[in-house]
Amino acid sequence: MSKRKINPWLKTALELGPVLAFFVAYLRLRERAFTIGGTEYEGFILVTAGFIPLLLLCTGILWALTGHLSRMQVATAVLVVLFGGLTVWLNDDRFFKMKPTIIYLLFGGLLGAGLLRGRSYLQYVMEEIMPLRPEGWMILTRRLTFFFLALAVVNEIVWRTMSTDAWVNFKTFGLTIGIFAFFMAQGGLFKKYGIGED
Repeated sequence: MSKRKINPWLKTALELGPVLAFFVAYLRLRERAFTIGGTEYEGFILVTAGFIPLLLLCTGILWALTGHLSRMQVATAVLVVLFGGLTVWLNDDRFFKMKPTIIYLLFGGLLGAGLLRGRSYLQYVMEEIMPLRPEGWMILTRRLTFFFLALAVVNEIVWRTMSTDAWVNFKTFGLTIGIFAFFMAQGGLFKKYGIGED
């Protein structure tokens, strides 16, 4: 299937919609408990159970509309099913809270492995979006590798030392703002190493 472009607002809605829906549902159900099949589940567990099919549905729609999914989207979907499934099955919210740590360690590790081989795997994924000279890709890849590893550490600190409310806020807003701020801070690099038309 060939890669197609869709309305950027629709793409953003499909990518961020499940996360925002998780946040809103959690706010409504966080102080409630439900007994299903003789087992009591906190609101967080039920919201996680709903988040899994919603994310898969939105990812499937995105794939149907564009004919393409990034490796990050595929990996995220797989890890949501794995860790979200464990959270619901074992009735233990720790697995879902560990998911961002695993994702950021995975991506940081992959980028780091590429750097050790003298290559920028980031370039293969994002070259169409941000054309840079080779040295620019290496610098950006190094920075993003350390950034991902730092996010993994911060996620571990937040979920292990703070309340579930604090973690949900951090996951929904803190990580999103952090990633946005990281790329905004790379403006000088994009300007210096960017490949543009004269």
